[in-house]
Amino acid sequence: MKITIVYDNTTGRSDLKADWGWACFIETGSRNILFDTGGNGKILLENLRNLSIDPESIDDIVISHPDFDHIGGLSAILNTNEKAVVHVPFSFRGIMYPNKVHSYDKPAEIYPGVFLTGELDKREQSLAVSTAEGLVLIIGCAHPGVENIMDAVSEFGEIHAVIGGLHGFDKLEILEDVKHICATHCTKHKKEIKKMYPEKCFEGGAGRVFEFDDPQ
Repeated sequence: MKITIVYDNTTGRSDLKADWGWACFIETGSRNILFDTGGNGKILLENLRNLSIDPESIDDIVISHPDFDHIGGLSAILNTNEKAVVHVPFSFRGIMYPNKVHSYDKPAEIYPGVFLTGELDKREQSLAVSTAEGLVLIIGCAHPGVENIMDAVSEFGEIHAVIGGLHGFDKLEILEDVKHICATHCTKHKKEIKKMYPEKCFEGGAGRVFEFDDPQ
């Protein structure tokens, strides 16, 4: 399973643009999933092109929550891809495209080994994917709280990695058993997380790639 950050506040590559927002491209082997769409469609499409990711190869789009920095590129993707299935929090409305749209108000397995928390705290959902090491949890902004999100996916397995925006999260001790942490986008306490877990923290930024073994 491969995760490529395609939109983030930072980047280490001169051919990619950094911008306030978040999106990552997830290749599970059976589905190509775009998680969130950043804040600007033009930047998203340009970054995808420079990462050699074809927007038409996207099978699914998961939206964590409807803040502009997570849905700003949605129209740009849907204008190029009518087959992608869109997965949104239960209260999300307003997608006026021919794409199939599914909404979630509770945890669900949407494909084998691919899980959504469903909308938490009437606000946001997160995604988890099974790997040989455990679940890789991908978060948009963690508005419902990292602890609540982790609890919501715990029925599907142990969490091996957490990747995404963690907002004002400061209960750092709950990450003790997580083996791989990549705090991106809106995370306020990156320095504190790195200080507490120096050996298992990894930098994000547009262009960063993470790979995990498939489940046995």
